[in-house]
Amino acid sequence: MINVVLAFMIIGSFLVAVIIHEFGHSLVATMLGDPTSRKEGRLFPSLSTHIDPVGTMLCVILAFFPVAAGPVGLGWGKPVKVDPWKLRGGPNFGTLLVTLGGILMSLVVGLLFAFLLHFLPPSFFLLNNAYTVRITQLVIVFASVNLYLAIFNLIPLYPLDGYQIVYTLLPSRQAVQFAKSAVYGPFIILGILFLLPFLGQIGNLGGFFLFRIQYDILLGSQYLISFASGILPAIIGTIYFFK
Repeated sequence: MINVVLAFMIIGSFLVAVIIHEFGHSLVATMLGDPTSRKEGRLFPSLSTHIDPVGTMLCVILAFFPVAAGPVGLGWGKPVKVDPWKLRGGPNFGTLLVTLGGILMSLVVGLLFAFLLHFLPPSFFLLNNAYTVRITQLVIVFASVNLYLAIFNLIPLYPLDGYQIVYTLLPSRQAVQFAKSAVYGPFIILGILFLLPFLGQIGNLGGFFLFRIQYDILLGSQYLISFASGILPAIIGTIYFFK
């Protein structure tokens, strides 16, 4: 059964989290001397500027029709354009810092909201009070979605940040060869998120990490929230999936 309230929480959190994530890229690029993203309005909270249609549609589908682990806010935003030759520190190192800026921004925001859970009254964690538990659920979902983006973007496939990280670290010749994989990146991501879990179930291969990426991202975010808030992962998971 579809958890409609949770799905809308995930989608709303994703739209805000993507803006925060892309802002992190733009902020670092601007601090390093490249005005390209600022001129394109990437330092301002505009959905039309930051949202990628395909990445957002992926989040909507996974929020309403989860494949394996349950509703998750996986997706991506519109990549921030930079002029690597204007970045202080050199084109490769500067681009690497810009790329890490978005990941770190999502990670910090996710952990900060998880830390807020530590200060909520115990009554907010009681499932028999629908009003207070919804507030707690929203905080957990928003923290989770930001952590999803941080973890998910480490995958080295275009248009995720992991692709750019690998590209900047490779020698020139290997980087050129690696860049050819960019056109296939979105299709590979969709295959990993939708096809592999299905094949893992019918082939009894669910224990292999490639067949359970959604589950591992979900579990990893719950443990990070638990670490930041001091609340047991089981409680975090129960409230996250609250109907």
